[in-house]
Amino acid sequence: MVIGPVTFLLLAEAAPGAPAGFAPLDRLTDVLGVYERLLATLAAEGVGWVQLDEPALVTDLGAVELAAVRAAYERLGCLTDRPSLLVASYFGGLGEALPVLAGTPVEAVGVDLAHGDPAGLGALAGKTVVAGVVSGRDVWRTDRERALGALLAVREHAGRVVVSTSCSLLHVPYDLDAETGLDPALRRRLAFADQKVAEVVELADLLASASAPGSPAVPVSAPAPVTVPAPASASDPVAVPASASASAPVAVPAPAPAPMGERTGRSPYPVRAAAQAAHLRLPPLPVTTIGSFPQTGELRAARAALAAGELDEAAYEERVRAEIREVVALQERLGLDVLVHGEPERNDMVQYFAEHLDGFAVTRHGWVQSYGSRCTRPPILHGDVRRPEPITVRWASYAQSLTARPVKGMLTGPVTIVAWSFVRDDLPLRDVVFQVADAVRAEVRDLEATGLSVVQVDEPALRELLPLRRAGQDAYLEWAVAAYRWATSGAGDRTQIRTHLCYSDADQILAAVDALDADVTSVESARSGARLLGEPAVKGFGRGLGPGVYDIHSPRVPTADEVGELLEAALRVLPADRVWVNPDCGLKTRTYGQVEAALTNLVEAARRLRGAVESRP
Repeated sequence: MVIGPVTFLLLAEAAPGAPAGFAPLDRLTDVLGVYERLLATLAAEGVGWVQLDEPALVTDLGAVELAAVRAAYERLGCLTDRPSLLVASYFGGLGEALPVLAGTPVEAVGVDLAHGDPAGLGALAGKTVVAGVVSGRDVWRTDRERALGALLAVREHAGRVVVSTSCSLLHVPYDLDAETGLDPALRRRLAFADQKVAEVVELADLLASASAPGSPAVPVSAPAPVTVPAPASASDPVAVPASASASAPVAVPAPAPAPMGERTGRSPYPVRAAAQAAHLRLPPLPVTTIGSFPQTGELRAARAALAAGELDEAAYEERVRAEIREVVALQERLGLDVLVHGEPERNDMVQYFAEHLDGFAVTRHGWVQSYGSRCTRPPILHGDVRRPEPITVRWASYAQSLTARPVKGMLTGPVTIVAWSFVRDDLPLRDVVFQVADAVRAEVRDLEATGLSVVQVDEPALRELLPLRRAGQDAYLEWAVAAYRWATSGAGDRTQIRTHLCYSDADQILAAVDALDADVTSVESARSGARLLGEPAVKGFGRGLGPGVYDIHSPRVPTADEVGELLEAALRVLPADRVWVNPDCGLKTRTYGQVEAALTNLVEAARRLRGAVESRP
């Protein structure tokens, strides 16, 4: 399995100093030479098949990209000494790339039929079709009737069908048998990686039994990341669709999305900004953090002891309160202007909320890779979402009781909660997001009622759910923005609503970020070398903006001079009264030594520049 040459180049970025107008795809001829040598080497070692992954082929491709696909696979396919080639796609249909691949000499094409349909696959007659009918992106059992129907439709046109998953099983937990604590009714609806392999085998057997007399048996393809067969106890012969035991019909209204420039609920930003300035009385270039502070080994051990029954609730809560006291005192001592409580009670920014909302289930062993060596346990959103009681109010209000400076309430936004969960598939995604938005809205209002003047509702996954093809992007952004506004528009003008975006190319959706109508938006910027500040849309950004000046993904502590340079770059494109000073992201993964040194330099850089800012006309 190797990333395909077209996707490799389409995902590459031009190096600094590259000639104007250069695109990585311009080097396709050179890169294909490397692939030719690789295929020859693999053939010499006796490798029979090579899978070339081309997920970029499910995006919108123009004439240049389609010509690259044709050139790449005609050249590689015409090699004499090579393994057989499977070009695999996933996360959507091949669209205009399908007939192009069909015209090349590759032996097999992999298609995602869990999120597409078999229409147009007749173009692949004479090739092996690797039919991804078992979804590798969710945890629901496969609708066997639908999947078998798709396989039969493919077989009408293709000479050979291989049953597979829609993508690698990297995205789902390993084995459902490990989750003995889940509700049995929910458990019957689920399939993790081992169970999905069993589904592939079962569907291949069913397809083979449906073959005409004398037809060859259908081969089975299992994705490379999973090599252990499913235990017999996981093989339930009845496939239960996710909707089979869904809860009552949607009880939460999902209002029609308002156009992205239209206000909903709150006064215009200038009115709100004046009210907040009079109430908060912050200095120019106010300094804050994104939300979380380091999660120490002692804190994690206390949480584990609570889960194991080795620590009672009262002792655990006192440990959390002690951590909050230390975090608030540290921020006051360093001179931050808007404080946070540090989130010591939270195991994860999504799972924590899932544990306190109806309609979610959480696993004990359902780990999946997030990035690199980082793993996460996505919750399972299986029913209607409701908030039975306030979730964060007691911790945020406790932190506010310790200081006269404003403390931010910290919430995860509705789109991000849904994006980082395994979501029920019996309702439109928009309706599910609005259910979560209603719960967040209630939490925002409770935080405001308890006396907090700043509430941050993070949406780092706003860009992540954007459809891969342009045809669906505008509609998604309309309802995603509307859901955020629904979640936050219950706050009064004096309450500052903030949002935060990271792990995404926010510059691609700045119009939507602006349309969220948050009073302040903090974005990951230092990690990319402040590339965001070069975007034309930033100059016209109508509200407060905090471009990150501390890359928290690195243990390196920026100097005050380095922070000052990034702030000066921001001040060249933004009015001084709209610039905030903050790290790129939360501080959860850093040490207290690193955090204290970095925040000291952020405060110092802001203080150096305040005099110059205040003296401007």
